[in-house]
Amino acid sequence: MKHVFGLAALAAGLAIAPAQAATVSLFCSSAGAEYEMCKTAADAWAKETGNEVKINKMPAAWDEALPLYQQLLSAQSPDADVLLLDVVWIGLLQNHLLDLNEELSKEDIAAHFPSTVEAGTVNGKFVALPWYVDAGLMFYRKDLLEKYGKPVPKTWAELTETAKVIQDGERAAGAKDMWGYAWQGRSYEGLTCDAIEWIGSYNGGTIVDTSGNITIDNPQAAEALKMAAGWVDTISPPGVLNYDEEASRSTFETGNAAFLRNWSYVWGTSQGEGQPLVGKVGVTNLPVGTPEGKSSGCMGTAHLGVSKYSANKEAAVSLVKYMGGVAEQKRRAIEGAYNPTISALYEDADVLKAIPFLKDAQTAFADSASRPSAITGSSYNRVSQAFYTAVHGVLAGEAEADAALKGLAGELETIKQRGKW
Repeated sequence: MKHVFGLAALAAGLAIAPAQAATVSLFCSSAGAEYEMCKTAADAWAKETGNEVKINKMPAAWDEALPLYQQLLSAQSPDADVLLLDVVWIGLLQNHLLDLNEELSKEDIAAHFPSTVEAGTVNGKFVALPWYVDAGLMFYRKDLLEKYGKPVPKTWAELTETAKVIQDGERAAGAKDMWGYAWQGRSYEGLTCDAIEWIGSYNGGTIVDTSGNITIDNPQAAEALKMAAGWVDTISPPGVLNYDEEASRSTFETGNAAFLRNWSYVWGTSQGEGQPLVGKVGVTNLPVGTPEGKSSGCMGTAHLGVSKYSANKEAAVSLVKYMGGVAEQKRRAIEGAYNPTISALYEDADVLKAIPFLKDAQTAFADSASRPSAITGSSYNRVSQAFYTAVHGVLAGEAEADAALKGLAGELETIKQRGKW
């Protein structure tokens, strides 16, 4: 989640002024660049439509915004109009959000990657418009692949072999701290993302399928976890079991890893002025586990939703259409390197100039794997915690993969019965 002929049509009529001016409440991330990009878009829409926008800054840590949303929506507050949503909140908040199927044209919706539309759809209701997309990506040292005469790995087996060759070669040349592969192994949500990618690439499903069935106890999933456990202290440092995004990024960007799994922001940090890896980094979609598998980068999409209790629904929908539309997504891509959810922009020359790796990463965005947050709703946090705890046990050598997944399936069945998803 490619054609360019629809850009003009998509840009037309994005923000039609409502009959009466309104003040729309909008939640924006509080981070510097993100806040300014959001505010600039809101100001432009307000100027175009004659409305006003009241911006609410979200906490720096997005997870802290969720309780605030829940409080406002449970109280059916008319003051919360447009909400910035993490993809894993959509199932939890679905009953409080407006069905945008009734507000947007089929063309508006179809312009976005199908995977991002699916992530914003719960029980047939399209409650969250995709705003920007992220997915797990593979970063690699172009210079080291060239030095050792190796192609970009297409399978996990190829990555494992190539990482070992580079690691051994660099250590022999004096780089004693060199490792082959850095990723996120700490027992937290980031491990859920990594593990879903491994399992998906082995055709092992996504923990819980779209019908609510628990599918994690299967041979393909077990095989994927056995593969990953084999990396620890061979091509990945023992400390990887406590790595999050920043720890793994640091290992890569200091020159101590040949490969890195992370989110697209690493392109900007690794290629910043004065960084040691400028011009040496390549980006591609994640490897596959089997010939029949597909690259399964975990989706990290941000969405925009409208509260069902908004006193300004028409204006709120207009603002969401504007902010999620082609013109604004193009501006955000060029000025802020945010990956669009509109597929046509992946052939836009201005966008590709601003984000050089975007074309290569398109498969990762289009075919990204979703965490089962929509179907599990309010139970998702418990589902994810049970999953990453079980996976971490396998990676740490505390449990065998097959037994761990069987036990996990039983635990998830209990959560399902209590949560009634």
